[in-house]
Amino acid sequence: MLAAFWHDALYQPLLNALIWLYQYAAGENLGIAVIELTLLVRIILLPLSVMSERKQAALEAISKKYAEIQGTFKNDLVKQRQEGRKLLRAHRVSPWAKMVVLGVQVLILVLLYQVFLGGMDPRKFTDLYAFVQRPDFVNTNFFGFDVSMPSWWWSGAVGVLLFVEISVVQYQRRNLLHRRDLIYRYLFPVASVLILHKLAIVKSLFILTSMLFSAILFGIRK
Repeated sequence: MLAAFWHDALYQPLLNALIWLYQYAAGENLGIAVIELTLLVRIILLPLSVMSERKQAALEAISKKYAEIQGTFKNDLVKQRQEGRKLLRAHRVSPWAKMVVLGVQVLILVLLYQVFLGGMDPRKFTDLYAFVQRPDFVNTNFFGFDVSMPSWWWSGAVGVLLFVEISVVQYQRRNLLHRRDLIYRYLFPVASVLILHKLAIVKSLFILTSMLFSAILFGIRK
């Protein structure tokens, strides 16, 4: 039953959406189709993204208040920690909206991996709906790169953007950071590059588009 749900409710709709976009909205360019699919997903998840951004604003407010606590009790570390814990309890922030957005995107990455597994041979598209025409050929060229193949350039671009994004977020919460947060700033982008460079470019393209969508949508919040 789980396998049938995965195929019928997740894999097949995504495959059909991608091929439909490829033929009718992307000028028969698979890279552009992946970008359009990513934007469509982010627009659907926009209400949850807005909720997540509000939580981000709350965390920044907590960071400023904690800075005041540090200044008031700079000579009393015990009192500083006590007041800090009280502040966090009083402004408990639930991360569920962000977790749902991230979870859906991870799910789509897994589905894209399944779609691209074994190459983009139109003969294997046996799960297309009746209203989605099977293409004779799939154009995987995107600015000189084959999006069905791995690339250090595209995985590296994801790593750089992740580092910048994490650095900005941590700067906004700098008064709440721990040593493990500083390690995470460097370790997560490097690990992402090492993983993505073994996968097709479409995964990097999906992540880059999603991150840029968030940056454009909320980057000018202040």
